[in-house]
Amino acid sequence: MPNFNIDNTTKNTFDAIVIGSGMSGGWAAKEFTEKGLKTLVLERGKSVEHIKDYPTTNMQPWELKHGGQLNYDLKKNNPIAASCYNLREDSQHFFTMDDEQPYIQEKPFEWIRAYQTGGKSLLWARQTQRMGDLDFEGPIRDNFAVDWPIRYKDIAPWYSHVEKFIGISGEYDNLDILPDGEFLKSMGLNCTEEHFRDVVAKKYGGKRHVIYGRCAHITENKEIFTKQGRMLCQQRDLCRRGCPFGGYFSANASTLPWAQKTGNLTLQNNAVVHSIIYDDKKEKATGVLVIDAITKETTEYYAPVIFVNASALGSNLILLNSKSKRFPNGLGNDNGLLGKYIAFHNYNASINAEYEGNLDKTTEGRRPTSAYLPRFRNVYKQETDFLRGYASGFSASRQTHQNSNGIGSNLKENLTNPSYGNWRVGAHMMGETIPKEESQVRLDSEKTDKYGIPQLRINIDYDENDRKMMNDYLEQFTEMFEAAGFTNIKTNSNYRAPGNDIHEMGGIRMGKDPKTSLLDKWNRLHNCKNVYVTDGACMTTTATQNPSLMFMALAARAANHAIEESKKG
Repeated sequence: MPNFNIDNTTKNTFDAIVIGSGMSGGWAAKEFTEKGLKTLVLERGKSVEHIKDYPTTNMQPWELKHGGQLNYDLKKNNPIAASCYNLREDSQHFFTMDDEQPYIQEKPFEWIRAYQTGGKSLLWARQTQRMGDLDFEGPIRDNFAVDWPIRYKDIAPWYSHVEKFIGISGEYDNLDILPDGEFLKSMGLNCTEEHFRDVVAKKYGGKRHVIYGRCAHITENKEIFTKQGRMLCQQRDLCRRGCPFGGYFSANASTLPWAQKTGNLTLQNNAVVHSIIYDDKKEKATGVLVIDAITKETTEYYAPVIFVNASALGSNLILLNSKSKRFPNGLGNDNGLLGKYIAFHNYNASINAEYEGNLDKTTEGRRPTSAYLPRFRNVYKQETDFLRGYASGFSASRQTHQNSNGIGSNLKENLTNPSYGNWRVGAHMMGETIPKEESQVRLDSEKTDKYGIPQLRINIDYDENDRKMMNDYLEQFTEMFEAAGFTNIKTNSNYRAPGNDIHEMGGIRMGKDPKTSLLDKWNRLHNCKNVYVTDGACMTTTATQNPSLMFMALAARAANHAIEESKKG
């Protein structure tokens, strides 16, 4: 679809194009614009401005029409979106409804999407852990997937670069399985979480650790946060509504306004990317073909460097649909591996119990994080009948019982003086899944969405390794709960569909060999050096850590590499 209008071509030409305005796209935009590059960010969803477009952020419970619950029709018509724990009446405006982009589930898969400025950075759980060499070296050591083309030393400075800017509350734990970062003060564990920590440390000789859950919340005033217009986390725990204080990191509150202030950012909303344009004669990508979500008109934008950050499956779809004479099966897809080896996190097991100790204490406030147990299975050697391992969240809180009897002052007195029961404790797993060739996405040959873009066929599932890991998790945590004196222990394996973890990764994986991977160590396509992918699609393996911090660090690192390459011409 050539464009011969020279004036229009000039108008639509930038130094860099970033597809996606979320977690990693925002970071690419920040790095490019503050280095002076005129940057176009293409966002397929609506505009959401920090504070201005957070309609429920300061609403009281009684101001919500349905008391915070979703209405029946919305749930019925949107079973995929409604499966997400974070979709509530006060956050539904940040979720993409199911009919916006239909897809084909060859096996059950719940693709949770948030098409808007900032993407899912408005909705994430804000957990931030670094991957370390025990994760990067895993494929070689354990004989699965392909070798990562980078090691911890390559990404560590970029972790620090990101952490200092976004603000991470954490504690220095000195664990080789979970590298420390650049931390602000922690909000601390409560007394029952500390009890569990002490029991676990003693029982397992310091080989298992219960630590404070590192999270992207500002807990100390620093000049860099003031410059961003952000302030301390108020611990409201209403993050899904959008934070008017900027207390937790989102692209809307942080990287995008920062990029905007440089004067080098152009943010285009309702811009659905159809494909990346490849010039067979120049042997490089030259631009992006975009469909206006409202008018359905098409426009071409041009730049010498293109960053793809449309979310893992979205980025796979774009590259698969970017066909040319040189790449008939998708951009950079000489080896036929584009869309394959997708993995995710296994959240299928949880455990709950009660604790009858510490009854003279309770908690105060709404801490927006929990305790965390880094992976402890198969860390240094293979010790189980499954590969890899799992991390876990852990939390404890007092049961409260409110008396709603009475009228007037008596009712007020009853409601404001609750009685307390035992402590409730709970944990959930986050297991690493193994990338497999059969876990893949591809384009349907007939069905399209309302923009004429082929629908994505998704074939992703659990396997026997996941089931063995889940059973082990429940056995090990039952043992730890019993050791801590917890009672009324109840285990749960819910087998929720992949995708509901919202941690899908891979399909455009990094690697050393162009025969077995799509991206090099700088996140560039092996076979199209001016296209970078730095969202979840680039991940070679998933590890057990929450991945968003990794995406941001990779995006910042890759953007600076692209800038240095541009200086060389």
